[in-house]
Formats: sequence, structure tokens, C-alpha cells
Amino acid sequence: MTDTATTTSLNKFEKLKAEKDGLAIKSEIEKFASLGWEAMNETDRDHRLKWVGVFFRPVTPGKFMMRLRMPNGILTSNQMRVLAQVVQRYGDDGCADITTRQNIQLRGIRIEDLPDIFNRFHAVGLTTVQSGMDNVRNITGDPVAGLDADELYDTRELVQQIQDMLTNKGEGNPEFSNLPRKFNIAIAGGRDNSVHAEINDLAFVPAFKEGNEDWGLGTGQEFSQSPIFGFNVLVGGFFSAKRCEAAIPLNAWVAPDDVVAVCRAVLEVFRDHGPRANRQKSRLMWLIDEWGVEKFRAEVESRLGKSLLPAAAKDEIDWEKRDHIGVYKQKQAGLNYAGLHIPVGRLYAEDMFEIARLAEVYGTGEIRFTVEQNIVIPNIPESRLATFLTETLLERFSVNPGLLARSLVSCTGAQFCNFALIETKNRALAMIKVLEEELSFTNPVRIHWTGCPNSCGQPQVADIGLMGTKTRKNGKTLEGVDIYMGGKVGKDAHLGTCIIKGIPCEDLQPILQDLLIQKFGAKLNKEALVVSNC
Repeated sequence: MTDTATTTSLNKFEKLKAEKDGLAIKSEIEKFASLGWEAMNETDRDHRLKWVGVFFRPVTPGKFMMRLRMPNGILTSNQMRVLAQVVQRYGDDGCADITTRQNIQLRGIRIEDLPDIFNRFHAVGLTTVQSGMDNVRNITGDPVAGLDADELYDTRELVQQIQDMLTNKGEGNPEFSNLPRKFNIAIAGGRDNSVHAEINDLAFVPAFKEGNEDWGLGTGQEFSQSPIFGFNVLVGGFFSAKRCEAAIPLNAWVAPDDVVAVCRAVLEVFRDHGPRANRQKSRLMWLIDEWGVEKFRAEVESRLGKSLLPAAAKDEIDWEKRDHIGVYKQKQAGLNYAGLHIPVGRLYAEDMFEIARLAEVYGTGEIRFTVEQNIVIPNIPESRLATFLTETLLERFSVNPGLLARSLVSCTGAQFCNFALIETKNRALAMIKVLEEELSFTNPVRIHWTGCPNSCGQPQVADIGLMGTKTRKNGKTLEGVDIYMGGKVGKDAHLGTCIIKGIPCEDLQPILQDLLIQKFGAKLNKEALVVSNC
């Protein structure tokens, strides 16, 4: 129990967790498959199944969503093929979405098939455990870790070690399955902040500790004349319907060998002291607000068993954000990686089978996801690159998409999510198509759609962010958006703010066109100009 809530003040989610640990659901999957979704206990069906990555969706009753765990967004072609087989089983109802945490979600799942699906996943090393509710979500790292000649640190092993610690190597870990609220972790290894560190509860950004900096005498750390690589630590970033905040410095620098232990210490403090009475005020930043960052840091040090060194004077995030779409040389001589644009992250079974094939035929069978909902296929030899670029799939999943399409991000929307107030993915694609036909651009413009204030589509980090809402027009309630602007990623990252509220979606296109012309240097194409003058 926490020191900020009493038993009588617990909300309904804390009460259901107290009644039965979420991970206990693992042993009941066979029973649920036999019962069917309508006969299940509602609390198990609607909430506890999320501890094993299975999500009941009222808008598609009887058809569940499954969320995987993919540390650093990496999977094998064999794993992708298994995911494709699962999606294929459900025909028109089956699809998959790449998420903004380098993860994947499968749609159309039936409860009767869960035992078989879990067996298939286990056979290829996939896990869904602790991917929902009050757990640490998918841990993000650089999508080109180990490939990029300019990277400062290969994040892959650290991300895997953290996942193994949190989930007991995918089997489930009750130590960390009952946090006050969900928790996001990111580790950046390059200079361009590919992980969007500022929107995570806990983030590690590359930084060199100089020999003339304060090394914290009495900490057991020896003085060094040479710069030592490590990470500055950020804490408290999050989006919610109640509040959005960028992460703040913990004033701590940690060596790579201490990252896993620091994650554990931060999570133990959050688990044991985080507020639990009001779920709208239960993210890590609320605890930091209550305590102050110095007290929080001191408690982390107590759990860690040693003092943390002060933060390095500066971090190494000094590049503009890269989207990794296109073809790029790897640090390994003669090899390339190809970034494929996946429109709004939506995949169907045939797409997934084909991606698996391409990864095997041209690469080494490895596939990676980005936080922009796209795919990277690494390790393509120079001798195979020209043939790779002629593959039919690249006509839809381009390595050179339009300057609006390449930066488009969208949450699930009302098609599958009961929280969404508007349809997002299909509307976003249609609107971008029209805008690209009407306008010419010299630089990409990042447009993010999210269906509700929970901000899964992250409009606050976009050049133009669109948050779903309901609005009134001519006495009728319509789907609409609030417009955000000013979000920045990469170096000097910061959150955008809402500039216009309640625009009906049916009126949005000309407003976006004007914003793109006035703020982002877009030009009307000749054909569109002729039409507008008619």
C-alpha cells in the first residue's frame, strides 16, 4: 500500500487489484476460452485480461485487441509471420497497428483462440505480459541501434535487460504488476532523440561526464580526466486527459551499467509511494509535485543503495529528429537499412507476410518499428538493394512518400477504440491525400491525430496536432478537433499548445491548408489555384 492513500479512499481499479492480482489471470486463460466472452466475470474480461495484453473493446464486442511487448521495437521475420497467421485467421476483422511505442497491436481476436495464440507466441519468443493497465509499457530505444555509425550507444541490450527485469523474462513479475498507473521508459542512444524522451515517465538521454565536472566526492566514483559516457536522467513526462507535462531533469547522471538498477529503484519508489486515490492524478509527476524533485531523488538513491552523480552539464541531443524513412548506409560495410512508410501504421495479414519475406530475402530476417509507426528493414547488402527497391510492396509502403504522408501519425480512433470521440486513421489518410494534391512542400510537416484527450496519437509533439472532440454546428453535434501547434522533437524538444478549439472535421481541410501555407511555407499547386479561382 502507498503512503498517500488509505484503503477507504481507493478507487475501483485499486480495489479490483486488491481483490485479485492481475497476473493471476494467466492461469485462467483455458477456462475463459471455454466459457466465452459473454459468460466471463466482467472485471476479469474488461480489466484483468489487460495484464496479459488482451483488451476488451465495447465497440467490437466479442473481438478483442492484443498488445505485444517488443523491446526496442525489434522482432524477427519468424515472429512477424506468426503475428500474420493470427491476424489472417480473423479475415476482414483482422489487422494490426504499429503503435507510437515501437509496438504492435492485433485486432479481431476471439477469446476462444487465446490458448492457441499464446502457445504460438511462446514458441517464437513473443510475450504480451504486463502490456496494459498499471504496468510499464513497451520500452523504447533507438530504431537504428547497432546500425547507425553516428550512434553514441547501442540501446538494444539495455532495453532487453529492463524488460527481463520488469517481466521476469516474459513470464510475469508481481513485483511490478501493481503500479499506481501506467509507466513509460525510453533510452536514447543517438543524438536526435528518436525515442521522444521528453514524453516518458523515465528517460535516459546520452551525456558525457567531463573530468572537470563535479563527480560527487564520497560516492565511490573516481575522478577521471577523460569524458565518460553515460545518461542524464529525465522523469515525469506524460500525457493524460487531465494534464500533459514534459519530463524534467532528475539532476542525475548514470553509467550504462547502472541503468537497469536505476529503473528498478525509480519504479519501487513509484510503486510504494505513488498516489492511488485518484487515477487522474496517479502518474509519476504527481508524486514529484507532492514531494519535490530533491526528495524524490533522495528516495531513489535510498533504494539504489548509493548516491547518484549530478547530471552532466549538457546532453548530446543536438540533432534534428530523423524519421528513418528512406535508404541509409549502416556502419557495417556494404550494408544498408531501408525505412518503409506504413500509412498510419495499419497492417493486414498479407502485408505482414510480405514484410517477413522481404526481411528474409534481402536482409537477415530482422524487422524494426519506429515511434512514427513505420518499419525499418536492416542489413540489406549493396548488391541486393536495387532489386529490393523494385519490390511491389514498396509501391504502397514507400521509401520516398510525400512530405505530409511521411510524418503522419494517428491513434486507433473510433473504429476500434471506445475512448475515441472521432474516427482518425481513415480520415487522416483521406485528408493528407487531398492536401498533398493541392499543395507543394519543401519540408515535411508532422501532423498527428488523436481520437481523445488521452493523446495516444501524441498531438502535443507535432507541428500540427489534432485532438478529437465533439462540437456543435447548426444545432447538431458533430465530430471535431482541437488544434495544437508548436510541438518540437529532436533537440530542444518541447510540447505544443492548443490554439483553436472545436473545429468540425467537415470544416477542417481549408483550415489545415491555410495553416500549412501561412506557417510552413506550402504553396498552392497550379491546378488547385485554378479551381479556387473558379
